[in-house]
Amino acid sequence: MPQQLSILEQRKIEARVLVPIIQAFAREFGEERAHAIVRDAIVDIARQHGAELGKGPRSNPLDKVKEIVPVFTSDDALELDVVDDSEQTYAFDVIRCRFAEFYKEMGVPELGFLLSCNRDFALSEGISPDLELRRTQTIMEGATCCDFRFRRKAAKERD
Repeated sequence: MPQQLSILEQRKIEARVLVPIIQAFAREFGEERAHAIVRDAIVDIARQHGAELGKGPRSNPLDKVKEIVPVFTSDDALELDVVDDSEQTYAFDVIRCRFAEFYKEMGVPELGFLLSCNRDFALSEGISPDLELRRTQTIMEGATCCDFRFRRKAAKERD
């Protein structure tokens, strides 16, 4: 069975192809329009990926998140500091992001958010409609950490 690439390696490969294409589209159609098209496509892909990851026997969406976090941290891609792990909340700060480091090394930190961080909310939606993600800052945008706050929605919020 072939070894599967880490998410970090997948993003690196994608970026080496997508960044020049996005830059060419931005020159041709304007940055705002090109980025909007890419954003929409990435969100759709992430939502579908979340739905695939969300399949399975676990009914608590926080358990699903905890189960898949190692996929995203593999290859030392992210260093996390868990700040809350309860039945209703799973919260952590990303204190090192090799995704951000890679995009900075490529000289396109502004595209890092578009191609990587942009996926997070749609991925969560795909995992479960009972899952809510709040995030107010990212390393990719210059913050010292990314603050991921997952919460299981109350029954009355689900409808």
